[in-house]
Amino acid sequence: MHRLARLTQAIVSEARRTMFTAAVCTEISKPLEIQQKKDHQLSPYDDEVLLSVKYCGINFADILVCQGKYQSSIPVPFTPGTEVTGIVEEVGKNVKTLKKGDKVISLIMNGGFSTHCISPAMFTWKLPSSVDLRAGAGLIVNYGTAYLALTRKANLQQGESVLVTAAAGGTGLAAVEIASKVFKSKHVIAACGGPEKGNIAKSKGATDVIDYKQEKLRSRIGEITGGDGVNVVFDPVGGDMFLDCVKSLAREGRILTIGYASGKIPSIPANLLLLKSGSAMGLFWGEYRIMNTPVFMKSVEDVLEQARLGNITPHVGKEFPLNKINEAFQYVMGRGSTGKVIISMDRQDSNL
Repeated sequence: MHRLARLTQAIVSEARRTMFTAAVCTEISKPLEIQQKKDHQLSPYDDEVLLSVKYCGINFADILVCQGKYQSSIPVPFTPGTEVTGIVEEVGKNVKTLKKGDKVISLIMNGGFSTHCISPAMFTWKLPSSVDLRAGAGLIVNYGTAYLALTRKANLQQGESVLVTAAAGGTGLAAVEIASKVFKSKHVIAACGGPEKGNIAKSKGATDVIDYKQEKLRSRIGEITGGDGVNVVFDPVGGDMFLDCVKSLAREGRILTIGYASGKIPSIPANLLLLKSGSAMGLFWGEYRIMNTPVFMKSVEDVLEQARLGNITPHVGKEFPLNKINEAFQYVMGRGSTGKVIISMDRQDSNL
């Protein structure tokens, strides 16, 4: 009887290991389907790990790839999702830095909106003890982008002033917190829409808030900086606001174009940069993973270290269960979200 019980337990354990639930894109621009999948190949290769996924952060690229609008396409069917936290269940024979049971955060090419996934050990890191699995799903992409932009590109110095647009969004909040708590910027100006978002930005260290639904951006920046303008602008919005930001630069100011949440790619008169001896530069953080891996890895390691020091803590604006992923995508597309919107693999309801 004892042998039979052990055999039954082994069979059940194997079934659990090879059965998993995933959100699958079966057709471009159509709702994702929640599928029960059985995969006897769900085992890591030598340099990979198998994760029991707990949370996956939603990045706008996840939505675009499902709409066929991203820079690169993936043949259907596929499971989107790139930024996950979870528990290591199995490690490949070459993996020495991780072990079964470790709480980790990982960046994968796709497959994150699933209860299990395979991840390269190289892009899987132990989660700092100061960050739980839930918040960790909003750590690497947003903060890695903001950190690399403010350091490598803008060369932000302590005491300089920073303006962040869409400051209550995931990347915006990351930029606010890094500028305030890591670089001790003189002014960290958060531009966002509405008092609720402004209060969230203040909680992350913004010294000043501009509600661009009610206030004029340029005039308020002039008031805050005494007419000097800002040294660095971090802009994920684009559109008409970008021109106002350029006009608000200080001498030798730098403006970072991070994304185009407005839906409009801006054009600016180049003479504005000349007159202020200013610079405009872009950052596509994910591209560094391939084109300059050491720089990419350092940006992640720097973010993890700042989290360990307690200087940065991701803000999760809303959580959805896996079976509500289509509603979650719609929520993010509605532009009303704050911080990171995440998917939980364990929950079955839609309430926080």
